Amino acid sequence: MSDLSDEYLIDDDVEDTMDEDSTYGYDDAADSQDEEDEELGFGVADDAFAAPDPASERMKSFQIEYKSHSVASIEEAQQKEVDQIASMFVIKETDAAILLRHFGWNKERLIERYMESGEKVNLEAGVVEDSSHPKLRKLGDFTCEVCYTSSDDVPGGKMETLALGCGHRYCRDCYQQYLEQKITSEGESRRVQCMREKCNLVVDERTVGLVVAPNVFERYKILLNRTYVDDSNILRWCPAPNCELAVECHVSNKMLNKIVPSVACDCGHLFCFGCGNAAHAPAICPIAKLWVKKCADDSETANWISANTKECPKCTSTIEKNGGCNHMTCRKCKYEWCWICAGPWTEHGNSWYNCNRFDEKSGSEARDSQAKSRASLERYLHYFNRFANHEQSAKLDRDLYGRTEKKMEEMQLSTELTWIEVQFLKKAVDTLTECRMTLKWTYCMAYYLARDNMTELFEDNQRDLEKAVEDLSEQLEKPIEPKTIPELRQKVTDLTVYVQKRRGILLSDTAEGFQEDRWQWNVEF
Repeated sequence: MSDLSDEYLIDDDVEDTMDEDSTYGYDDAADSQDEEDEELGFGVADDAFAAPDPASERMKSFQIEYKSHSVASIEEAQQKEVDQIASMFVIKETDAAILLRHFGWNKERLIERYMESGEKVNLEAGVVEDSSHPKLRKLGDFTCEVCYTSSDDVPGGKMETLALGCGHRYCRDCYQQYLEQKITSEGESRRVQCMREKCNLVVDERTVGLVVAPNVFERYKILLNRTYVDDSNILRWCPAPNCELAVECHVSNKMLNKIVPSVACDCGHLFCFGCGNAAHAPAICPIAKLWVKKCADDSETANWISANTKECPKCTSTIEKNGGCNHMTCRKCKYEWCWICAGPWTEHGNSWYNCNRFDEKSGSEARDSQAKSRASLERYLHYFNRFANHEQSAKLDRDLYGRTEKKMEEMQLSTELTWIEVQFLKKAVDTLTECRMTLKWTYCMAYYLARDNMTELFEDNQRDLEKAVEDLSEQLEKPIEPKTIPELRQKVTDLTVYVQKRRGILLSDTAEGFQEDRWQWNVEF
């Protein structure tokens, strides 16, 4: 399979101009990365898939190597492994396939165990070949032990039967029902065993094909392919609906606390190879997992508390607003205050609705457990609200696609620009959506970062990207006027490049920080 695709796809949406930013000094230092890359699993060859090409184009520090595989190439990779084992041990291809599936396609472990005791391995895997028990035979004077149909009940006096190497023979109809039940209802494929109870012989692929209906056999082959990918450490099915491609990536699970393996399937779907969820760079998988769980547990409660309760400005008791009036009286200390601005009610008189002050809260320490809990909640809400805002903004930015097409049509009608020349708007929308998702996950990471100088630098990069994204978004929302089209095109193009550059700087610095152990966390994982 390695000869099908010699080059990996590279996330190359960051302009090369990023390398020119000497302020940050991002040097790939390719020669010094060889040992580190090997440790990370980039240079580990796989029997069915070639290791990454060291001569591939230079990548930024946050980029990883990956490529997509079709079902046909996956089947070819399996056949390559099967042929090698069958030739090495001089056994049938069907038996070699059963052995490989038993060992999860770990060929090295299979060879080692088979060389020690081939007979024991065959017994464990469910492989027994006995030529004295041919599989399909028409027999007279035979009664099936399952359905009790005898050969006398069928035309010609001979019944079609099936037996594996173990010799446990049943009628073909019973075997067909049994196999189709296992495949269609139970989703079983690699460990479909003999019908006899406690017999662990595995029905090979060729026998299944002789017995079951064609559509069931196709389902069986799909399940076999799925087990191959599921057993592999370097393959993962694309999670996009109706996509039948798998992505290959040489990043091991043990490195997921230092690398964010964001990949893009050939179908266009972006996801994390490590956890299979939507891409969440720059947050590593353990941090993203903690955040998703916390949001699922706390977001509904946090939103309700934020919207419906406040603390008394005097005694900090938590108060729920149960009416429309904004004149609040604390039951604990009897302090009267305004729900809108938390100021004294005596200053409002009959003009409560004119209050427009924002009172910055003091930095004094929480005085009791309730206040501490409130402070913790407010900290969570700070990051959650920004996380959710960018997620919502990304959805709204996607709605720009429809309006962008209309804009491009307008530009073609009102100017001499061709369709190709107006694609800068679509590129800008794509970039905007991608950067929104990156910004979303920066707030997840920032929530769990311990406060130090490195965190300040991270937030500086976050701020710069956020400002650039908002500037680009503002430009895309502007109406099109024929006289301003050249200026709009120049501004949008320049901002798109700049936004890509800022995203690259943030992701590169974060990735290098993981490798240098710069990031300290306020939580254990």
